[in-house]
Amino acid sequence: MQDAVERVIVAHHAAGKEFEAGGVRSFVRAQGEGDPIVLFHGIPASSYLYRKVIPLLAARGFRALAFDLPGLGFAGRPVNFDYTFSGLGRWAAAAVDALGLTRFHLVVHDAGGPVGFEMAATMPARICSLTLLNTVVDLDAAPFAMEFYARFATGEHWPALPPRRATRELLYRVGIGDRSATPPAEVDVYRELVLREDNGRAYLHLMRNLDGTRKRGADYSAVVNMQKVPYPVQVIWSADDRTLPLRRHGWKAREATGLDTIQTLPGKHYFQEDRAPEIAATVAGFAAKA
Repeated sequence: MQDAVERVIVAHHAAGKEFEAGGVRSFVRAQGEGDPIVLFHGIPASSYLYRKVIPLLAARGFRALAFDLPGLGFAGRPVNFDYTFSGLGRWAAAAVDALGLTRFHLVVHDAGGPVGFEMAATMPARICSLTLLNTVVDLDAAPFAMEFYARFATGEHWPALPPRRATRELLYRVGIGDRSATPPAEVDVYRELVLREDNGRAYLHLMRNLDGTRKRGADYSAVVNMQKVPYPVQVIWSADDRTLPLRRHGWKAREATGLDTIQTLPGKHYFQEDRAPEIAATVAGFAAKA
């Protein structure tokens, strides 16, 4: 199994390239020509989450890009980095500059939402459209996958994630509706891209910072409210998400954006895995009209 996992990791890395922003090295996977669509991943994930979506957006005439946030994927894991949402948002702003993106469509998922919102707040005129995928606009009561575990994994002998099989089953249970769409080796890559060279220490530090951000009362309604921003906004939600349930967080997102309705798709939290065609079609259709 490990050989199969390593082959997937090598193929993923070969499909992108490394770059540097804000003094931190990172990795971007991009494909296609045309208007850029930047895809933000959450936690614990990386640009790997969008490997199925990127070529579908490229086929629809866009340049699709996803880069790794510091502490995750192939990105650097500096010890003294500011792993708060505001710190990650500042780094993301440097990343889009480093990649030469003057104006772009933005898609955010999970904890990538607050990171993207922090960035968008500093450059609203550069955002062509904003798509929310199962994320949060109010952090007061927003759980993220593995946050509870990270609070207790404080010692050097605690792994950053549970054992491989346990992590795989968790990702299947909460993340992927159609298991046949993503075989075990591809699921195990998520864990490996969290651990990497620091055994996931940066990831744990990032997770523990969520509570501090929440206590500051971060509310991103102003970044997504269509009455207050110069770009159109849409919300796409997977109907069977147990991490950020539709009836709670999906409706909150709809209320914050001022939309009359949001689009739902079958699937769980990581529906990029088994609903990539539907996501790509909806994102591309919205971007084409923006």
